[in-house]
Amino acid sequence: MKPFCFILMPFGTKTDESGKTVEFDEIYNKIIKPAVIKANLKPIRADEEIIGGIIHKPMFERLMLCDYAIADLTTANANVFYELGIRHGIRPHSTILTFVKGMRLPFDVAPLNGLPYQIDSNGLPIDIDNSIALIENRLNDCRTPSDDSPVYQLITNMPRMEIDRLKTDTFRDSMDYSNLFKDKLEKARSDGKEAIYDIETELGNLIDVDPAVIIDLFLSYRSVEDWNAMINLVNKMSPILAEVVLVKEQLGFAYNRIENHEKAEVILKDVIEKYGTSSETNGILGRVYKDLWQKYEKNKETIKARGFLKKSIECYLEGFQADWRDAYPGINAVTLMEMTDPIDKRQSQLLPVVLYSVERRISSKHPDYWDYATLLELNILSNNQDKAMDSLENALASIREKWEPKTTANNIKLIIDVRKKRGSETNWSEEILNELLKAGEEQ
Repeated sequence: MKPFCFILMPFGTKTDESGKTVEFDEIYNKIIKPAVIKANLKPIRADEEIIGGIIHKPMFERLMLCDYAIADLTTANANVFYELGIRHGIRPHSTILTFVKGMRLPFDVAPLNGLPYQIDSNGLPIDIDNSIALIENRLNDCRTPSDDSPVYQLITNMPRMEIDRLKTDTFRDSMDYSNLFKDKLEKARSDGKEAIYDIETELGNLIDVDPAVIIDLFLSYRSVEDWNAMINLVNKMSPILAEVVLVKEQLGFAYNRIENHEKAEVILKDVIEKYGTSSETNGILGRVYKDLWQKYEKNKETIKARGFLKKSIECYLEGFQADWRDAYPGINAVTLMEMTDPIDKRQSQLLPVVLYSVERRISSKHPDYWDYATLLELNILSNNQDKAMDSLENALASIREKWEPKTTANNIKLIIDVRKKRGSETNWSEEILNELLKAGEEQ
């Protein structure tokens, strides 16, 4: 039975104070995880960022009971430093520190024997084999432990915690239980709604379930477009988990999908008031206003419709300005600018900025569906048929959930409809629309 190694590091793309980008998921998958596996250990990655920053009970258990730990100090992430402090206070040894070579840290890691790794200008790992070997060798050295915690190094006769074997066995059973349900949910997403319902029933009282599993369940309902199940699940969560930003955002998303736009707006505006503007929250709220624009436009309430169109554009624009790296609110802003009469003058200035944002994402990481879908919309807006067809091929090959191509199709239909009214040719754009609609039905 392999010992666990707990990985403390940020998720996704982050920047340091100088603006340098780090692709942490790539570093985990290409350096840290392979090194841990080569050292014959089982990696567990900290999940508090995925579930909104909560340092929950399972997190403390992992910090205390995992035999080994690796902490990536790059970008001086507050959660990582907090967790490292707890680990050093509990475990005298077998904690490894790592960081990006050449990036500034809040203290000198040399006395703590931190292991550097290297990244390129896009934040992707380089010299991978050497970095894996360094971490693997250090983990193997930890099997003959010497104190690496400053607490135990500096305080003479510091009492050492004796961890009951029963606790470690219970912890291992709990980890296996959580991983089992994550695997079940992955399969259930392909099997459909009923399979996900069955898993929720099997989990029982959600208050006692690992928060990461609950979030996985929550997002599984989203993947099968069961918006009411998402809403009902939030009511069964612990009060702390139900207040997490990710949960509140997706709750607003679900309410909007069942056309309770007012409830969605209240939830999302509350998140923005508490935590500030963000590309994610503003992107979802922009969609609420966009749906209200379409609703009133359909009802021929023209003045009210124009008001919500303006609110949607401004909301998306604020989200894009909050994080230029996230092209999602940017593409929605420029698409809706096409709907105004005359076309919003800012569109021509914003198009190249959004294009740069998505092209940089595509070149610096593994692109996902939304990257290619954004590029597709930009090429349609720019009337570039050849590039649009190329983007369509890439987007269709990257679909994860069936609502994704439907969302893109809705945006493209808006462009087609307004251009038809202006007398523009839309034949090739309509071909793209039909392919997206067909893909949404097939998923």
